[in-house]
Amino acid sequence: MMQGLEQYDVKLLLALVKSVGGRTDFFKVLVSGPHPELAAFSNAIRGDDDAMVWLFKHDFAWLAILSNACDGDEKAIDWVRNGLTPVNLRFALACQHDVDSLKWLYKNKLGVFLLLVREVEKFLKYQQKEYDWPYVIHFGGHHRAIMELEEWQSGVKGSEKE
Repeated sequence: MMQGLEQYDVKLLLALVKSVGGRTDFFKVLVSGPHPELAAFSNAIRGDDDAMVWLFKHDFAWLAILSNACDGDEKAIDWVRNGLTPVNLRFALACQHDVDSLKWLYKNKLGVFLLLVREVEKFLKYQQKEYDWPYVIHFGGHHRAIMELEEWQSGVKGSEKE
């Protein structure tokens, strides 16, 4: 069975929506519950390198990659296309304003994903505004998260050879 966000109960997904929106009370519910990976995913979407590293180290690489796909990373989108369910691909593309994906989520009555898209879009717009501010110094990318991704990829490739 392919992995995907739709495997989680809708109540957890609604808590994820609120957590992505910045509600720390919902983040705390997620982090202390049986699915702390959703709390890490929430923070990964919000640009937290530690959350990305945690996802890779705790066998939730698919959530880290989905986070990157929501951010528009083409390699991540390709991986989601081949490695996760269609719902997750449509979700990631909708986060990048893909109208067909938004319509698909609506047509398939996946309202919780539309709510999640709205919160991701709000955060990405805020993040871009902050990034474009002229008095911000940019020191590079997410080096720790990239190292974890590369380590995870080499482990996946190594296990395929066995």
